[in-house]
Amino acid sequence: MKPNILCIEDHPDNMMLIRRLFRPDGYNLIEAKTGLQGLSIAESEELDLVLLDINLPDIDGYEIARRIRSSSRLELTQIPIIALTANAMKGDAQKAISAGCTRYMSKPINIVELVETVDAFVHEETQRGSA
Repeated sequence: MKPNILCIEDHPDNMMLIRRLFRPDGYNLIEAKTGLQGLSIAESEELDLVLLDINLPDIDGYEIARRIRSSSRLELTQIPIIALTANAMKGDAQKAISAGCTRYMSKPINIVELVETVDAFVHEETQRGSA
């Protein structure tokens, strides 16, 4: 079964890049254009990882991460969340981690680093789930 990745991203070009990177590699990519849509999907789907834009039109990624971490679904409270953001000021990475993100990556994204990070987290989750 293909691992499920939820990508919460409102910018079409960024979403197209994520599609090109992960769909051919055997991932099931689930897309959300708003934070609220992403939260709804997270609560209803079995996920292996979340790619999270911080700057969204409705609620920001920090709030989304906090809500995922406080979910009543135990598996969501521990799912890897990778923040993908153009916010690259001092303190932004710590703000994302403090909100509940597992990893912070600033845009423009290093494609190789993103793919390697996702692969490592999903492999770790798959091993944990089968243990």
